[in-house]
Amino acid sequence: MTTIHWFILIGCLMLARGLFATSISRLPVSSSIVYLAVGLILGPLALNVFAFDPTKESHLLETLTEIAVLISLFSAGVKMPVPITRKRWATPIRMAWVSMSLTVGLIAAFTHFVVGLPLGAGILLGAILAPTDPVLATDVQIRHAGDRDQLRFALTSEAGMNDGSAFPFVMLGLGLLGAHELGEFGWRWLAVDVVWATLAAIVLGIAGGALLGQIGWRLRNREPKHEVLDDLVALGLIGVVYGLTVMAHAWGFLAVFFAGVALRQTELVLSGAHKDRQGLLVADDVEDQVTGDEHEVPLTVSGESLVFKEHLERLSELTLVLLLGGMVASSDFNWRSVSTAVFLFVIARPLSIMLGLAGSNAPMRVRSITGWFGVRGIGSLYYLMYAINHGLPHHLARDLIQFTVVTIILSIIVHGSSVTPALHRFWPKSRRT
Repeated sequence: MTTIHWFILIGCLMLARGLFATSISRLPVSSSIVYLAVGLILGPLALNVFAFDPTKESHLLETLTEIAVLISLFSAGVKMPVPITRKRWATPIRMAWVSMSLTVGLIAAFTHFVVGLPLGAGILLGAILAPTDPVLATDVQIRHAGDRDQLRFALTSEAGMNDGSAFPFVMLGLGLLGAHELGEFGWRWLAVDVVWATLAAIVLGIAGGALLGQIGWRLRNREPKHEVLDDLVALGLIGVVYGLTVMAHAWGFLAVFFAGVALRQTELVLSGAHKDRQGLLVADDVEDQVTGDEHEVPLTVSGESLVFKEHLERLSELTLVLLLGGMVASSDFNWRSVSTAVFLFVIARPLSIMLGLAGSNAPMRVRSITGWFGVRGIGSLYYLMYAINHGLPHHLARDLIQFTVVTIILSIIVHGSSVTPALHRFWPKSRRT
């Protein structure tokens, strides 16, 4: 396919998605399944119109997935409900750290003892597949800033945090394969990759988001009025926080998520909004914001840029899922790759959630549903490309590509087709408050 053909194909899909948004939203499947179907039909699995080799295009694919995940993580961060309380955040924190770590261990054990992968490759594959995806999981995540749904909050904040908590295991897997320095008895990995990289990312993210919130608020309240280009400012925050965090040898994904959280928290505090208020201050929210004869709503960077970020999310989802169809052939669906995906969906994910939330105040219904939902997608592709570009041996790269791509495809199909009926059946609207 030429560049012009790609323009036409992606343009047609964007037109169809935009013009028939209501009809598509009523389907019992996610939009990702539609994009995937097009990619599979046009890819090597069917018509073979195009093929995409992730090994040859690993640097391009790493960049594309990196950008997509960053935008999605920031969007998730600015939609987090307020205020931040221990009771509200305890469940997703345990899911993102304890359950995610357990999932890595279970996948590593299965792929090492059953499938036959080296232990380092098994841990690396576990780190690639364990995190839930912030890009493709929009159907089970917070849809807007005023969404009080307990289940959606848990899944959204989990996806925001575990993209950072997975990175230490990526480095551990690479270290066991000889592609990363772990230090004697793993001291360097523990001190730098786990403790420093995690804490520094959280601190830098919170500091960057809070600082921008202060600056934006003061500029907007100066006389004469000062215009702020919210979309550019938000993208600038993502770029600066991510760049500085990576330069500090910390986890940039985690920093960007917490930058979004801190930005919104800061703006709501400065606006004087009630601590229990859940919505962002957006243009159509005029409640208690009357000045004189006119409705005047304080503008915020987090609120005004959110719609733009969601458009970028949709575009990246469409493009990358379409490319996914060009990465897979029929031979990739063998017992090793399919059994790994089934093990993840049916055993590793549910078991790790139940163990991770044992003794918590999370209702059993929430534990059961989150144990099933956990879409794998763009984030997993990023970790895979990162590993390939940072010393993963070629013979193992082919195996891990096969495992990852098949798992993502099956996840999109299985989770995408079950999310709507499952939520209607087990999580009625009366609970989504």
